[in-house]
Amino acid sequence: MATEIRFGLIGLGLMGREFASAAARWSHLTNIDARPVIVAACDTNESTFGWFKQNVQTLGFTTTDYHALLDRQDVQAIYCAVPHHLHAQFYTDIVQAGKHLLGEKPFGIDLHANRTILSVIEKNPNVFVRCSSEFPFFPGGVAVIRALLEKDFGKIIEVESGILHSSDLNPKKAINWKRMIEYNGEYGCMGDLGLHALHIPLRFGWFPSRVQAQLSKIVRERPNAHGDLVPCTTWDNATIFGEVDLKDQQFPITFHTKRIAPGETNTWFIRVIGTRRSMEYSTKYPKTLKVMEYAEGGPQAWQHIDLGYESAYATITGRIFEFGFTDSILQMWGAFCDELANGRERMKQPFYCATPQEAHQSHLIFTQALESHSVRDRKSHGD
Repeated sequence: MATEIRFGLIGLGLMGREFASAAARWSHLTNIDARPVIVAACDTNESTFGWFKQNVQTLGFTTTDYHALLDRQDVQAIYCAVPHHLHAQFYTDIVQAGKHLLGEKPFGIDLHANRTILSVIEKNPNVFVRCSSEFPFFPGGVAVIRALLEKDFGKIIEVESGILHSSDLNPKKAINWKRMIEYNGEYGCMGDLGLHALHIPLRFGWFPSRVQAQLSKIVRERPNAHGDLVPCTTWDNATIFGEVDLKDQQFPITFHTKRIAPGETNTWFIRVIGTRRSMEYSTKYPKTLKVMEYAEGGPQAWQHIDLGYESAYATITGRIFEFGFTDSILQMWGAFCDELANGRERMKQPFYCATPQEAHQSHLIFTQALESHSVRDRKSHGD
């Protein structure tokens, strides 16, 4: 009998619907003994309730006041997907209410807000908190993670990872909160996309000791709801260059977070190059894993391996079939519920969701990236 975890949703937009869909497809997973049950939902826009009432049969309570949801005894855990400027208030209220939390990145609009959230989490050790990051649960991401846990890569030569969008290439695309600094924060694309790129590197201890960044504002105005052009105040693209200093080696690491990457609909990738083993994976070619194993004096040849449906948690889907974004969402939620119900040591597989500490590390990197760009910009203007 699976352990039921009774969820409330705060923020009923795109990702809220994705979670509801994942919960409805839970029988797709074959080896997990915990399951989410959505019983309550909150959004300030009442028009969002209709879809959830129609499609979530277990939903018994809706409200425009998230405090009313947090007061409910039948809600054990919360999925919260709200704009970044609300993270500090909402996340701390959720944790102080004793509700377990899966929150959206970046866990605070800036470093100060993130430290506020982290402080409250540390004062409430019985509350389980994780950060959303689904792309590493693609089969290629899982394969890289497993290899890093089990295989000898030799000395790491370099690491590169990123998340690339292209829809903002259209200058007529209407502005939304992610292009407004008061809601999205100074990080811009880094805060909204960055943890996807950093999740695996941070998990394996590849925190850069030094950071430099190239930040770009490409489309500086967009139409608002009335068709008037208004300023876009956040960064569109960022490339962060870092250096990792470990006890026995140093290597460069590069992170890309881009909203204007022509031709890239929604591409996540990771590349790890070592002296004995190298691996590369991109969701642009979701079935293809690139691997090179090198022995001294041997050939240097990349293998292109068809992955099929090889997921972290076993499913009813045959391995000959293909994996997609909605599958990665289901796998991430599987990891969250598995760790919440069983603890990390008894999880069915070893890769767990991004932690608040890893989200904090991402803030340290983004803050240093902003500072490095600011210093370089001042120098270029002779200040």
